[in-house]
Amino acid sequence: MTAQRRFVRRTVLAVTASVAALTLAACGNDGDSKASSGTGTGTETGTGGHNAADVSFSKEMIQHHRQAVEMAGLAADQASSTQVKSLATKIKGAQDPEIMTMSGWLTSWGEKVPQAMSGMGHDMSSSAPGMMSDADMGKLEKASGTEFDSMFLNMMVEHHKGAIDMAKTEKADGKYKPATGLAADVITAQSAEITQMNKMLGKS
Repeated sequence: MTAQRRFVRRTVLAVTASVAALTLAACGNDGDSKASSGTGTGTETGTGGHNAADVSFSKEMIQHHRQAVEMAGLAADQASSTQVKSLATKIKGAQDPEIMTMSGWLTSWGEKVPQAMSGMGHDMSSSAPGMMSDADMGKLEKASGTEFDSMFLNMMVEHHKGAIDMAKTEKADGKYKPATGLAADVITAQSAEITQMNKMLGKS
């Protein structure tokens, strides 16, 4: 009986000590968690926070991409070159998903996604580099055959150059890793397409 009572006593003491240790640890962690969560930045599961440059890039590039997709959509019926049609399909296939991705970022940041300007004029974001004017888009819509091919390629080269400028700014000033990563992808992909289009135009 004595040995049993000693065993029970030792067990009770051990449990009491464990509870006390856990209580102290909880108090310490509570203070740490308040300190680490108070900034409100850099908490997005390893991607880091975002800044004003990320927001501007996303909003402007959405409109920029929308115009490129609109231009590419004309090629199916108006282009004569199978190469132009294939390139237009590639551009649309790449930029449509990027529009959705950037729209998702803006929504998650509590920002408004730019309104689609279809049917309200083509000069959707005149402040963004490389954007075509209403007059440019009107000419492209009326062109067909080889005239369309040449006009489309020349316009898209300038459009791509504008997108690359925007992407370089985002890489330099942006904070949100997925956005700066997308910017790097835009630079790589659209630089290669500029080279391709210049070759199609007979330029070195």
